[in-house]
Amino acid sequence: MTLTGQSLVAGQWIGDSANGEFHAFSPARNEALPTRFFNLSTAELNGAIEAAQSAFYQYRKTSFAQRADFLTCIAEQILVLGDELIEQTQQETNLPLARLQGERMRTVNQLKAFASALRENPESPLGLKVVDEADVTRAPLPKPHTELNYLPLGPVAVFGASNFPYAFSTLGGDTAAALAAGCPVIVKNHTAHPGTGELMARAALAAIKECAMPLGVFAMVQSKAYDISHQLVAAPGIKAVGFTGSFNVASKLQETIAKREEPIPFYGELGSINPQVILPNKAIEQSKEMAQSLCQSMLMGNGQFCTSPGLWLVPTGCDELEAHITACINDAPSDTLLTPGIVKTFKQQVEERSQFAQLSVLGKGKLEQAFHANAHVFACNADDYLTTPTLHEEVFGPAALVVRYDSEQQLMILINKLQGQLTASVHGTEADLNKADSVIEALQYKVGRLIKNQMPTGVEVCGSMNHGGPFPSSTDVRSTSVGTNAMLRFMRPICYQA
Repeated sequence: MTLTGQSLVAGQWIGDSANGEFHAFSPARNEALPTRFFNLSTAELNGAIEAAQSAFYQYRKTSFAQRADFLTCIAEQILVLGDELIEQTQQETNLPLARLQGERMRTVNQLKAFASALRENPESPLGLKVVDEADVTRAPLPKPHTELNYLPLGPVAVFGASNFPYAFSTLGGDTAAALAAGCPVIVKNHTAHPGTGELMARAALAAIKECAMPLGVFAMVQSKAYDISHQLVAAPGIKAVGFTGSFNVASKLQETIAKREEPIPFYGELGSINPQVILPNKAIEQSKEMAQSLCQSMLMGNGQFCTSPGLWLVPTGCDELEAHITACINDAPSDTLLTPGIVKTFKQQVEERSQFAQLSVLGKGKLEQAFHANAHVFACNADDYLTTPTLHEEVFGPAALVVRYDSEQQLMILINKLQGQLTASVHGTEADLNKADSVIEALQYKVGRLIKNQMPTGVEVCGSMNHGGPFPSSTDVRSTSVGTNAMLRFMRPICYQA
């Protein structure tokens, strides 16, 4: 399939070089790819928003069964793309074949999970409808009949993520959740994998035609122009935003949204350092296994998971555990990151940490290519961590920080100073966990997902999942961006009386 480099608006592929162009980048070859992608113009974006508004009047009237069929068809059309999708994404991301194949199926199954949820509850999202019967005999006033149900908000803007080109991008979780809720979607495709986004948009268009859905129910915007993203979230026709990306970009988009006449929800998943609490007996009795688990989880995707474990709280004096960590990291091969900008920021951050007198380098992987990122694990004591704000920041890439605590009291101080996180894990033997009630109780107020004796990388798509957390890990602590409950972000309650 030859790429057009264009955007999908109301069922048409549009865009040319008049508004500027950009290229995808090959991390493996460290050079730009040849295909040109065209910036969508302001007028063309307005056309996409108007088409979405028009589509909303029709799409919101579809039955849950019709939406379920549509989502299932999108999933099937993704598979129809075949190996060409995987090959294109590999060019743009250099992510391993097995990883991309797995993520593609996760994305397919995610769409089907929302479809199943709609079929299982044909009258109300997730069976949340509440009915209170009338009571005409109640004194002093009769009680009216009331029903609580939910309505879709309207057109939703979705911003794709760089690190998950399928599951958190064009046809990823935010898009699936919004379509399940009854909302048209306009996706601002991520410029790190524009060709992937175009192919996924083709799958969506094929499903729209097969299911006779309004053409404006889905649009995909290609642009590297800064203003387009702000124009999108400022448009009165947009009623909610789903975002996965950096804290800085999210903050700027929120500033634009704050100037709107009508406030709208901004659901941002902004990252996390995902602290790992290693309790004393576990650190001593299972030092090698614990070190390998920590290192393997951090190195997964070369540290480019939003749930990558970036902070390891370890008892002071666990020399064997630290020695195993050092050996594992020193043997770790270097690899590419998703974009040159991510590589640049990663190298700046690890260089900055290398200059801190209070930090030691516990392990450092070999740098096999200048444009690669190599693994780094630093270490410090609890007091230095608590007094150095920079050390609390996320390093996106293969880096982690070991912080040594002297006592449970000091561990509690560290936990209480944590910012909001997507996840945290507590690793301990049965004896450790029996004495860790205070640690677990405190941690649950810092995270959206609390894990025992497992690593945080990987997010199960199911009804009980919560992928969100206290700020700054996400912008709305009450919501999840993974699992079927994610559709509730794009609905509002309505009460029908009498």
